[in-house]
Amino acid sequence: MRFLHTADWHIGRMLHGRKRYEEHSRFLEWLLGEISEQKIDVLLVAGDIFDTRMPSNRAQELYYQFLGKVAQTACRHIIITSGNHDSPSFLDAPKALLRSMRVHVVGQSGEIKEQLIELTGRDGEVHAYVAAVPYLRDRDIRKAEAGESIDDKERKIVEGIRSHYDGLAELAEAKLKQAGSRLPVIAMGHLFASGGQVGDGVRDLYIGNLGSIGADTFSAVFDYVALGHLHVAQKIGGTEHVRYSGSPIPMGFGETGQQKKVLIFDTEAGEPVRMNIRSLVVPCFQQLLRLKGDLDELLGEISALKIAGSSAWLEINYTGTQSQSDLRNQLFEAINGSEIEILRVIDQTRARVLKSESEEDPESLDSLKEEDVFERCLVAYAVPDEECEGLRESFREIMQTYFQADHFAE
Repeated sequence: MRFLHTADWHIGRMLHGRKRYEEHSRFLEWLLGEISEQKIDVLLVAGDIFDTRMPSNRAQELYYQFLGKVAQTACRHIIITSGNHDSPSFLDAPKALLRSMRVHVVGQSGEIKEQLIELTGRDGEVHAYVAAVPYLRDRDIRKAEAGESIDDKERKIVEGIRSHYDGLAELAEAKLKQAGSRLPVIAMGHLFASGGQVGDGVRDLYIGNLGSIGADTFSAVFDYVALGHLHVAQKIGGTEHVRYSGSPIPMGFGETGQQKKVLIFDTEAGEPVRMNIRSLVVPCFQQLLRLKGDLDELLGEISALKIAGSSAWLEINYTGTQSQSDLRNQLFEAINGSEIEILRVIDQTRARVLKSESEEDPESLDSLKEEDVFERCLVAYAVPDEECEGLRESFREIMQTYFQADHFAE
């Protein structure tokens, strides 16, 4: 069977106030064409289909239109699992209807046996199994106990994730034994793997480093592990078969210049199962560019982009030594008559003035993680070193409770 692995669509995502439906629409049209051209049998979408738990009507329209069109192709199975940005119950709501279109949706982590999906070929025979694991929320994999430390929580989370996959591996092995042949077994997941390269817009799944797992978490029975959550396409732990597909469009300017991909792999039953894995480059549907320099350099680069007929979205970092009171006006005047848009302007002269006056870092609040802000508060209020560790642990516990109550609530 031929599989296509993708993840982290984040339909409905905005970038500095700009809606990105056009990018997602063009990506889904491109993906639909590749599913037909590449003769894909199984489409795997490993979480974060939407950017929010309550997607807009437009985001839902793109999603359901795509599924309806794929169901009309020769693709035999579509398997969709939830990510940490998704609402499990929202994804699950139409699952019975979608199943009639050969779309298997696993939003919530319920009965483990329901997550092992048999994939039949055109001959009606089972050709492979997929352990379709959604994002495992904290409540799915561990029981909180009074007085437990952060280390206890981390150990329980990692053990819970491992136990979940081990349970599915045992079910798959039983199926293989019953079938009497070594069929391919694929696992899916939405999680943070140790050593993974992070892209823009990746929300921590568990507080701090909790829940960070290694490639050895996955049983040897899994011939391929299709992961979502990290937005950079990559292999994990030096393996060939444990992979992130990455996001199909850049989530922010931090991913400028990244080559986005989906992954295609062919499986063939046997001992061992034969695998052939390759990547397919996703076209760039909206160019994002970072420009950096003094005013003359910036205006020169904008002029070159205008001559080239660019429609790029820009993040501009002004690094000149002279303060420009009308910097934004000059930059926006420079793009007049073009399709170029400026989404963000960073004025380093203002940042230097702020730093010289306050001796604090000039980063914007939205560029910092919660832990970073807390650490700066400890410094700002001159908290004694002997009290800091206790306060850090209390902070982590509060954040853990917040994530359980807010991000994990349904």
